[in-house]
Amino acid sequence: MKVYIFDLLPYDRHFEESKAERYLPYPLPRRHFDAEIAARSYAEHIEAWKEMERAGFDGVAFTEHHNTPHGLMNSPNMMAAVAAQHTSRLELLLLGNLLPLHNPLRIAEELAMVDCLSRGRVISGFARGVPREYKTYRVPMAESRARFEEAYEIILKAWTEEAFSYEGKFWNFQDIAIWPRPFRQPHPPVWVPFTGSKETIEWAAARNLHAVIPDFKRGLTEDMVGYFAKHLAKHGHRISSDRLCFFTDAYVADDKAAALSEYGPYYLYFQQVLWHHGSLEPGGKMPPSGRTPDSPSFDYVRPENKQAAAMDREKIRNMTMADVERRVGDGELAFGSAKEVAERLIATAEHAGANSLLVNVNLGARPNALFIEQIRRFGREVLPKLKAHQVKRVPAAEATA
Repeated sequence: MKVYIFDLLPYDRHFEESKAERYLPYPLPRRHFDAEIAARSYAEHIEAWKEMERAGFDGVAFTEHHNTPHGLMNSPNMMAAVAAQHTSRLELLLLGNLLPLHNPLRIAEELAMVDCLSRGRVISGFARGVPREYKTYRVPMAESRARFEEAYEIILKAWTEEAFSYEGKFWNFQDIAIWPRPFRQPHPPVWVPFTGSKETIEWAAARNLHAVIPDFKRGLTEDMVGYFAKHLAKHGHRISSDRLCFFTDAYVADDKAAALSEYGPYYLYFQQVLWHHGSLEPGGKMPPSGRTPDSPSFDYVRPENKQAAAMDREKIRNMTMADVERRVGDGELAFGSAKEVAERLIATAEHAGANSLLVNVNLGARPNALFIEQIRRFGREVLPKLKAHQVKRVPAAEATA
């Protein structure tokens, strides 16, 4: 398997005053920002990427977020350009550019630049983002999917056609031939994260793209992968384990108790406070998400799995340490000894039919020394077992064939 590390690049300070109420004010005013902490955060994560390469990981994943300290990557392309200059082998997974929010020609140009800078190490993930980002850029959420799909078509044209013109609903271009072009031809691989909606799955299947499958409930993973396989076949494509990446959390310690003690408080801080920043109403109330179990977007999901597809943010925000302990004890979270973590990750990858893993080992703004220590330990004790294992079957696709 290929193994990538996901890096949110959080601001290296805990907002202790927000933990009791589980509410970080939004917007978070300038007085809360310390330039020295931000500069240190960037510098330390560059060192972490170097350590990932030394440890033997296949790549590092970047993302795009705005107006929040839980991730200081406003531009994943800028981060990838920096990483390209500090590493020589690490693949740079952009997961990803939020297409509805930006000029797609600029994204096509920047990704081509990074691909040349890195000599073809870019994996281009495209995503849509959360409501906070749309408020920032004053883009109507109702236009999100249409903007996403139009932007993708423009980017592919910019990368692959000799020259192109385009007249669309949101963007118009005349006689364009970008310089530079991507280093990798015809263009970098395109990966799309799935969140459960059938519209995204059908769109990705029609274009034969790679899929990133988050660690949902086992039944929902089966439904998503099976539905993807069905629609790939509808368009004359065939699913394979090499086109699926499974995205999950992990932490290596001496045992499960040590993992909970060392990582549990950080994991909980992320789930309770950081992840919901900008998603809450004043006073900490959770607005309706629009992701209801009976949504038409989830009509392909089996009834017993629809609640998981709806993603209850309030339930996640109210998570307690007892909930984390239960999930670790039940094996739902890959926290524990190297043997336990490796076995859990291999089992979940086999279940999903994914021959790539994207692993998060640094939620909750852990001190960088602890992040690097975990990279080294994971790389030394778990990574060799994962890389030696090859997932060759996609069970959910077989079940729906």
